[in-house]
Amino acid sequence: MSRKVIISKRASLKLTRLLEYLETEWSAKVKDDFIQKLDKSLLIIQENPDGFEKSKSISGLHKCVITKQISLFYKHDKNRISIVSIFDNRQHPNRLIEEIQE
Repeated sequence: MSRKVIISKRASLKLTRLLEYLETEWSAKVKDDFIQKLDKSLLIIQENPDGFEKSKSISGLHKCVITKQISLFYKHDKNRISIVSIFDNRQHPNRLIEEIQE
């Protein structure tokens, strides 16, 4: 069974900003390559949501590394995958906890 993917407002905004940054500062090809990696990761998450690392600090949260700079954090149940945040791995890890609790 394929789970429905839901993206939070925060994650959607961060993704939009990231894609704009990639296109303006790098190139449309870099942006498209990132989108392909993201799509591939989402398909893997839908098929095996427990296949990625669980957060040690936030119960039920999983981390999927898209690139060495960007990770996707999500939660899931039997019907859906909830994308909680798109996170820049160069930030302090406590920033993620602050974001989720906002």
